[in-house]
Amino acid sequence: MESREIGFTDNLARTLGMMAKHGLLLTTISAEGRPNVMTIGWGCVGTIWARPVFIVLVRPSRFTFGNIEAAGQFVVAVPGDDMHETCLYCGTASGRDADKFAERGLTPVEAETVAAPLIEQCVRHYECTVIHRNDVVDAAIDAQIRSDAYAKGDFHRLYYGQILRVTERV
Repeated sequence: MESREIGFTDNLARTLGMMAKHGLLLTTISAEGRPNVMTIGWGCVGTIWARPVFIVLVRPSRFTFGNIEAAGQFVVAVPGDDMHETCLYCGTASGRDADKFAERGLTPVEAETVAAPLIEQCVRHYECTVIHRNDVVDAAIDAQIRSDAYAKGDFHRLYYGQILRVTERV
């Protein structure tokens, strides 16, 4: 996979547009070294504490949650326009039950700064290490959002990942 390093705001509009359109792919690695991938549709990129940060939301019920808690790292991978079916699958299948990399023919590639893998088929990668986390608080959230997003509870944890490196396929 030939890629070049870019700034964290380079092509950010494309990253956010893909998140809104099909979702982004979040990779993690288990304590045993097995890679996992899930689709995320919510996130935020910006500068916090004078650091570039990618905030991702993961529910405690997700297999990915335990991986991030254990490793303290993740990669946000931006899929190509032709990966819609992969995003759908990775957003519905659980890493507890399936090897989503194998099921979707995804190729894990070693990242430079974190243990979580890049995905060869993706066009951009944000390598992140967790610098803060906090939970969505039931009593503090807007009632309409609670009704729409949390009817069954299972409130997200927000992971603030300092962006250590961003690469883009050339």
